[in-house]
Amino acid sequence: MQTSGVTNEVRDFWDQHAATFDQEPDHGLLDPEVRAAWAATLLPVLPADSASVADLGCGTGSLSVLLAQAGHEVRGVDLSPRMVAAARAKANAAGVSAAFVQGDASRPPYAPASCDVVLARHVLWALPDPAAALKIWGDLLRPGGLLVLVEGRWSTGAGLTAAECRALVLDVRREADVTRLDDPALWGRPIDDERYLLVSRS
Repeated sequence: MQTSGVTNEVRDFWDQHAATFDQEPDHGLLDPEVRAAWAATLLPVLPADSASVADLGCGTGSLSVLLAQAGHEVRGVDLSPRMVAAARAKANAAGVSAAFVQGDASRPPYAPASCDVVLARHVLWALPDPAAALKIWGDLLRPGGLLVLVEGRWSTGAGLTAAECRALVLDVRREADVTRLDDPALWGRPIDDERYLLVSRS
């Protein structure tokens, strides 16, 4: 979870929420059914063999750990030092190797063409310049790399519609496939707003 521009205000906001962040079913993946639903959604999309994954705005690292347990090499970045500390503790508790650093998801501290997969969940909508971030994220990918976004337009009115997100991605990529994520198992409850997975393979 994060926004562009490393400011004390934004960092402190997420620091204050780090301790309770995992209480949301889709954040902590503590419920086996929710965890299984996310695994069934994301793992088939990723390469079958071990891939280098950048989890941008990784929060407490739940998805990072899920992917690392599946054999992927995962690096995560988040603006909040407390989120990063929680992610490291979660990876250690799970007995998996994943590297987490504090930083700005819109300008990740990774070299161009160093990733097979760029993953961002509920991050793009919060950025002041999502188009610029997408350009940077695309540059992180090796040829044939995969951009995976989980986004939504929530009942609060915040977020990006699937059409808006797809248009942004198609400005920098050739492909953008959208799948609705309306299974209650993913969220731990029924939903009545727009949530989706966007996958860009080129």
